[in-house]
Amino acid sequence: MHPFTYTKPSDTQAALAAGRRGGRYLAGGTTLVDLMRETVERPRTLVDITALPLRAITPTARGGLRIGALAPMSDTAAHPAVRTTYPVLSQALELSASPQLRNMATIGGNLMQRTRCTYFRDVTAACNKRDPGSGCAARDGHNRTHAILGTSAHCVATHPSDAAVALTALDATVHLLAPDGGERTVPLTDFLLRPGRTPHREQALRPGELITAVEIPPHPRPLRSGYLKVRDRQSYEFALTSAAVALHLRGGTIRAARVAAGGVGTVPWRLPAVERHLVGRRPSDALWAEAAEHAAEGARPLAHNRFKTALLRRTVERQLRTVGGTR
Repeated sequence: MHPFTYTKPSDTQAALAAGRRGGRYLAGGTTLVDLMRETVERPRTLVDITALPLRAITPTARGGLRIGALAPMSDTAAHPAVRTTYPVLSQALELSASPQLRNMATIGGNLMQRTRCTYFRDVTAACNKRDPGSGCAARDGHNRTHAILGTSAHCVATHPSDAAVALTALDATVHLLAPDGGERTVPLTDFLLRPGRTPHREQALRPGELITAVEIPPHPRPLRSGYLKVRDRQSYEFALTSAAVALHLRGGTIRAARVAAGGVGTVPWRLPAVERHLVGRRPSDALWAEAAEHAAEGARPLAHNRFKTALLRRTVERQLRTVGGTR
């Protein structure tokens, strides 16, 4: 680990001032500290923001839910409003990591976590995400766990977050605060960036900006939802594929559908073709299978992860059946 300075501001303005000077924000530290130990990350200054008042989980005036950026993952998963109204998010959070990590990790930090690609974490390997212009060792290396959607010639690393997949399905937005006091709100699907030619740029953050909250907009009720994670082992493992599904049924017909996938994309991957196939239809085993056939559209598998194409379709079909039921 390289030398660094540490500061813990007691108020938001002091934290933003430190961020303006180039400090890296630190919350639970469950990703950043690991990367510092491995010398993948070398920040000169850490700005501990855990004292800031950003932990509240509150309903919005329009009927949605605002989750403070520093709300721990465990508290968010257990919150009555999340567990009863958005079980897809509660389940995704509980499947994300061990209880100890969920107690430390925050919602904002979860969105900011970096890929688990082994080449990214190996400082001797070529990685455009860690060292722009050095190449992508994963493309011709061992790429079983890598992405099949949203890839580029410069990067094929998957986004690791489970919660972000659920939040993508729920049309969440990210609230940001700049050092000059300016505020803006960015859809999560625009906040997390595909690699393109600049895989080292992973979020649509401006210098010194701080995530203050994540907001879920109101959805039609009743909303059935759930999260399925498929992995090599049952605990403390990242997804090979996952599916977040939210369905609004009225009068025996699907009136709204939101489906996103994880473990297969360079960002959490929304599946609009699946959604379009569902809306206006009545639940049935045949419908779930037909809709899931669209899940892997546009996939570009690599040498060792071709199995993910079929696995993604099966994962989506299974979760559609679980959430939507059959007649």
